[in-house]
Amino acid sequence: MQISSVSSGVQPAASAQKAQLEKTAKQFEAIFLRQMIGTMRQSGGGEGIFDSSATDQFRDMSDARTADTMAEKGALGIAEMLLRQYETRQPVAAAGPEQDKGE
Repeated sequence: MQISSVSSGVQPAASAQKAQLEKTAKQFEAIFLRQMIGTMRQSGGGEGIFDSSATDQFRDMSDARTADTMAEKGALGIAEMLLRQYETRQPVAAAGPEQDKGE
């Protein structure tokens, strides 16, 4: 799933802000996924024969990469949900002079 792209008619500042919001929302989803995967690993049980600090570090790096990839693809949809929530709280753009005359 991909977050909708910015339309070409949007002002550059608004476009840059939207891009930054998308990036931040994906980063938040990645952090959430890292925490979730880490918690799932901790509940996995006892230690294996080959467990060491090196394998733990490699596993942590692998989990972080998996979380980043899942967030980039929108696996859980958290980033998209955050963007929709933020858009509903944005003030409505100032109405043009044509719209103001009718009121």
